[in-house]
Amino acid sequence: MQDYQLYEQILGPIAPWRVKAVRLKRESRKVEVELECDEQVWACGKCQQRMHIHEWEAREWRHLDSCQFKTTLVTHVPRVSCPEHGTQMVAVPWAEKFARFTRLFERLAIDLMRECSVLAACDILGISWDEADGIKQRAVARGLERKKTKPVPRVGVDEKSAGRGQDYVTVVAKLEPGRAATVEYVGDGRARDALDGYWAQVPAEHRAQVEAVAMDMWDPYFNSTMAHVPDAVDKIVHDPFHLARMLSDAVDKVRKTEHRLLSKEGDERLAGTKYKWLYGWENVPPVHQDRFAQLRGQRLKTSRAWALKELFRDFWASETVEEGREFFQRWYSWAIRSRLEPIKKVARTFKAHLHNVLTYFTHRITNAALEGLNNRIAGLVKKAYGYRNRERFKTDILFHLGNLDLYPSQ
Repeated sequence: MQDYQLYEQILGPIAPWRVKAVRLKRESRKVEVELECDEQVWACGKCQQRMHIHEWEAREWRHLDSCQFKTTLVTHVPRVSCPEHGTQMVAVPWAEKFARFTRLFERLAIDLMRECSVLAACDILGISWDEADGIKQRAVARGLERKKTKPVPRVGVDEKSAGRGQDYVTVVAKLEPGRAATVEYVGDGRARDALDGYWAQVPAEHRAQVEAVAMDMWDPYFNSTMAHVPDAVDKIVHDPFHLARMLSDAVDKVRKTEHRLLSKEGDERLAGTKYKWLYGWENVPPVHQDRFAQLRGQRLKTSRAWALKELFRDFWASETVEEGREFFQRWYSWAIRSRLEPIKKVARTFKAHLHNVLTYFTHRITNAALEGLNNRIAGLVKKAYGYRNRERFKTDILFHLGNLDLYPSQ
């Protein structure tokens, strides 16, 4: 088999194009595949009106390597002059319009960038960072264009830092029981308009089909959902994970204050115990169990704060809204009488939002799956050493976690 016949087989159906010649350049470790076409009449890419060639333009595309030799396709591509749409370049079957890489090369690049860092993918592929970023940007744009609008009954909303200061994005995820969460939307910042942008793109009939929205107690998210989702007051669920985190933070504040007071008297009992108080009673590592049991048995404010935190975990075992309400009233009474200001502050916050805490027992929805996404997003931030460009951060989230159809068409 001749070289040109081999590459015609490798490239697949490319009619009316054919391989004219194959040139091996050993010094530069490059294989150049030249293509040609004798077709004289083509169609406008927009209106499909048939017309003759206006001119030819030299083009080159990077293709998959041949035995570790960099392989390129070269040819002259015709341009047609359309009375309605002006001069248009004819589409070639092996690459997308204006692309500098073949479809097969972009598929490989996408697979590599999903598995490793962009720099590592560039090193393997022998392309620049800008070229790799261009492939990623086109892949996400392609995926978003192909995405079909469907109702999302259960939604999770959370914020995520790009890793530098207070630069946040709002992440909206689709939550499905028994399935991994997928990112539906990424908005700029964490103000109300960040979530408004998501609801604005959802058709009214789909917003009416929303069953539950899990979020923390951030007012801008609450107000945006109230403004766009019918009967949202009974659909918003304040995520149990965030409530537990608020209580853990309150326990730590009590510990810090008490540790400062004890230290002034030379008592260092609480030194180095920060993370011990963040454990649930059943999760304390064996190496710390004896020491932690001693601390819990002492007359410490931190011990009382920890006990109230642990007691609140039983709230989520309630079977109904009414049972949950009764449990909360008892716990709230104990928290308010605890004389622990950080705990009292959290308890009052819970009470102010109680209606949307109790909705958990109706919808049984949490942001646990979204927290898993957040861990993966944190991995992206770490791999990129933080993002100075928010748009690239948003693109990366959708590229890796948006469940988009990223590949060029075959």
